[in-house]
Amino acid sequence: MTVLVVTNDFPPRQGGIETFVRQLCDELPDVVVYTSQEPGHTEYDAALPFPVIRDRTSMLLPTLRVTRRAVELMREYGADRVLFGAAAPLGLMGTALRRAGARRIVAISHGHETWWAGVPGTRQALHKIGDAADTLTTVSSWCAERIAPALSPDAVRRMRRLAPGVDTQRFFPGCGGGELRKQLGLSHSTVGPAHPAAGRASAPSSPFVVCVSRLVARKGQDTLIRAWPRVLAAVPSATLLLVGGGPDRQRLEALTAATGVQESVVFTGPVPWTDIPPYLDAADVFAMPTRTRRFGFEPEALGIVTLEASATGKPVVIGDAGGTPDTVRHGETGYLVDPYNPVAVAVRIVELLTDPAKARRMGAAGRAWVEDQWTWQRSGATLRELLDI
Repeated sequence: MTVLVVTNDFPPRQGGIETFVRQLCDELPDVVVYTSQEPGHTEYDAALPFPVIRDRTSMLLPTLRVTRRAVELMREYGADRVLFGAAAPLGLMGTALRRAGARRIVAISHGHETWWAGVPGTRQALHKIGDAADTLTTVSSWCAERIAPALSPDAVRRMRRLAPGVDTQRFFPGCGGGELRKQLGLSHSTVGPAHPAAGRASAPSSPFVVCVSRLVARKGQDTLIRAWPRVLAAVPSATLLLVGGGPDRQRLEALTAATGVQESVVFTGPVPWTDIPPYLDAADVFAMPTRTRRFGFEPEALGIVTLEASATGKPVVIGDAGGTPDTVRHGETGYLVDPYNPVAVAVRIVELLTDPAKARRMGAAGRAWVEDQWTWQRSGATLRELLDI
């Protein structure tokens, strides 16, 4: 029952899909991965407990050559199950791999398949992918609603939800946030946005609002910055910590200056995924007013970082867009807000910063919810069922 995982999304490249696929591999008893080239992969692959075969290209496409290679690997490793790390476009190889002996095929959809479902040409391709797989999975109820109209009735009946999990042994209350505050010296709001004063002596703690995400327009850091003057009016000592790098940094830094909040907004720059837990643990509130952009071509399919924040016991304030409602129990673990409304965002942040008891209750509820519903063990059990392992 060896599983051949065919994917473009695999470490050492960082990203949500990469993490998702990698963690699922650990939940399978016998696996071999066929993926694309990536800088630094030789050292990374050597440390893995299963074989990784890298194609000569930097992106796998469902060409005849790549399909033949996948068939060869099935035969070489005795694989009779296939998992496509992203349904589109690699799932188009499903019919050929079935003929080659695949007994079960599971294709994982993420966010981009939602716009495939609405565009002529890609819609028909997604229809074929759904028919070729035993199961096409979705990460959120919103994604399922968007994808289903492109599929055949039989493929819709076979759809299942397969969402990422959270490693609650890495993300937990007290996983390094206090020490991180000391290291960054962010105990008050005089640290500039581009130069955190690492190692400064710590004064009494000030409230922290943390957003962990790439600096791209879809994630809504600009809405947080526009909300920040209203937050400071109620909580003058508050600090906004924007964790991550990305193409939007220059625009966001200019926005902090234009809004006059540059002294209380800190940009950390890129942070390795392995070092993220303390940044979430340092927060009093996690906020990410993400939105779906460009008529659905830039969707927010789920937002696993929201659940990672909940796992550290933090209340969350999240943009109501795409699949994000699946990650928040509104009014219980945090709040869904209009991602285009800085006032609405500020109101919820201020509410939580000025009512620590409520914030603690929401954080504890979030932790309990993640432990019950969002573990990798639960995701792995679902996948093993779908693969009939």
